[in-house]
Amino acid sequence: MPSTTWTLPGLHLRDVTLPVPLDHADPASPTLELFARIVAEPDGQDRPFLVYLQGGPGSEAPRPLEAGSPPWLARALRDHRVVMLDQRGTGRSTPVGLDAPLPEGAIDGATTLRAASPAQQAAYLTHFRADAIAHDAELLREHLGASSWSLLGQSFGGFTTLRYLSAHAGSVDKALFTGGLPTLGPDMDTVYATTWDGMIARSERYWARFPGDRDRLRALSDLAAGGQLRLADGQSVGVERLRRLGHLLGASGGQERLHYLLDLEPTSPAFLHDLAAALPFSGRNPLYAVIHESCWADGVATRWTADRMMPEAVRQDPTLLGGEHIHRDLFAEDPEFMPWAEAADLLAEHEWPRLYDEDALRAADVPGAAAVYYDDAYVPRQYSLATAELLSGVTPWVTSEYEHNGLRASGDGVIDHLLDLATGRRAA
Repeated sequence: MPSTTWTLPGLHLRDVTLPVPLDHADPASPTLELFARIVAEPDGQDRPFLVYLQGGPGSEAPRPLEAGSPPWLARALRDHRVVMLDQRGTGRSTPVGLDAPLPEGAIDGATTLRAASPAQQAAYLTHFRADAIAHDAELLREHLGASSWSLLGQSFGGFTTLRYLSAHAGSVDKALFTGGLPTLGPDMDTVYATTWDGMIARSERYWARFPGDRDRLRALSDLAAGGQLRLADGQSVGVERLRRLGHLLGASGGQERLHYLLDLEPTSPAFLHDLAAALPFSGRNPLYAVIHESCWADGVATRWTADRMMPEAVRQDPTLLGGEHIHRDLFAEDPEFMPWAEAADLLAEHEWPRLYDEDALRAADVPGAAAVYYDDAYVPRQYSLATAELLSGVTPWVTSEYEHNGLRASGDGVIDHLLDLATGRRAA
């Protein structure tokens, strides 16, 4: 398959593409194109592979600018070549988009998802979860001629890493998790209830620090409820969409970012553009919204879990903010998501197959380490630790020093600590 090499300051890069089946259960199914960028130091092109699995779902791998961008890269490159994988549906892999060309034969009678029926759209999107991504990576490993390699999973990338260990543990040298050890089994409702409780606490901590901001957000919510809050392009923002600003509170520096936004005059161009930039779930990465809840669905249908599990206190108070909680309102309100609404409803009723095999995870004799953030807004600590108990070789590191974005925010701090734990250079 095509491969090109090029350089950046302090880096050697190799771009690789290969075909993978849309449906791994049917190798004769239509093919997607998978893209990966292999990053190495100029003298490190023979080092072992470390595959970076991006968070999301629905986002491509970072684009290196130099050896220190992203911030953890330089430390990883001291021991590895880093494989930046664009997960299926993202980046330079075959993208998911309403008007992006579909693989030939993927949907009878349609060349794009916009031209397909909602049922066809939903059926197509069932092939973009962690199980398919892990299988794609296995085909890439074989293509590169590696007998095994290591994994670094951030957030949803950690979910994918766990699937990898459940299905392909023999191919893994070590497994590193950062903010991403999911709960196993059917009880995702409890997880969402826990994340709502966590966001209530985060909201109250924020208002205690910036008490004047609460009145500002309440006034914005009144405008939103009356259909009077609009972005610079005229797009309406409703109460539940505005509540999604709480996702900022799940990352380091997030309180400050939210405060600076609310500090602006609500009718100013600066506020309207900054509000648009701060809202999560944009049409750039549609998978992030359309199949978001499915990443927790280990053998169940999601049935709009975030909506169902929202506490009544949150429904009554628009200043109690949400995090990565998808609402059906998004698909009725955001013009970029309106065409996905019927497919999203169908996917919410889809009975997703199991992602993880507890017996296989117990048997997976793979060394590794997991950064478990003590007050993680998105992946609650107690569930991460319960899952970590299944992995005999993986050492959990519980820290309150970082938020969910600790891998990026810490520079080389998190990656260095995990590599030391996984290789025995540091005790737990």
